[in-house]
Amino acid sequence: MPLLEARDWFIFKTKDGHYFVQKAKGDRCLSVGVIIPAAGQGKRMGMGERKQFLQFHGQPVIIHTLALFEGLPEVDEIVVVTQEEEIARTQKMIEEACIHKVTCVVSGGKERQESVYLGLKKIRTDWVMVHDAVRPFVSREAISRLLKVARMHGAAILAVPVKDTVKMVDDAGVVEQTPDRKRLWAVQTPQAFRRDILLSAHEQFLKWDAMATDDSMLVEEMGIDVRVVEGEYTNIKLTTPDDLFMAEAIYQMRSKKK
Repeated sequence: MPLLEARDWFIFKTKDGHYFVQKAKGDRCLSVGVIIPAAGQGKRMGMGERKQFLQFHGQPVIIHTLALFEGLPEVDEIVVVTQEEEIARTQKMIEEACIHKVTCVVSGGKERQESVYLGLKKIRTDWVMVHDAVRPFVSREAISRLLKVARMHGAAILAVPVKDTVKMVDDAGVVEQTPDRKRLWAVQTPQAFRRDILLSAHEQFLKWDAMATDDSMLVEEMGIDVRVVEGEYTNIKLTTPDDLFMAEAIYQMRSKKK
């Protein structure tokens, strides 16, 4: 929560004593960038190709994702983070698809967290969204809702209520606990933050030599509230071959609506 709320500004104090001053009420003059981590191996897909480069209706999956953000007037800059050996191929794909908001394609790290940090050091915007390269179906409406809430509170994520009962299971396969499903949300991307808040959180985790499951966890550990914005179940991440069947169904459904 804000330490101090003035008419137009929020002042946040984090656990380590840092302060962040943030414009309130959705100041649209502040620039927005997108970091696309695309350095994953995609081993679970089992296709012999990195999942972000799989062809889907005439274009690599990553191009479908980039084209969405390219068309958003709210977005000023995009930074793609991929493996060193894939930079040239990624740049060529971007040029051929006429994606103009990508300012650079940089080499990523061994872990996603490191890749996002390297992207943060390159991006120049006041606000940043972090989005999986293999989530090509996030809607413009969901992104708009996300940015609105993030601008009010400093940090926000897309998520959907969990539909199935979830069990906590030990190493022997025995159920230990059944959490209350009403309080469980499945987190998606994009996740939106003030760039300075997210950068400081990443740098703090580097000092701790610690890893987080996603970027919002980094910010949570800084003592800053992360707001949840309800997303859409169609915003799937393409991870396994089964996801490609779901992706085709979503694509066909949306094509009929056009």
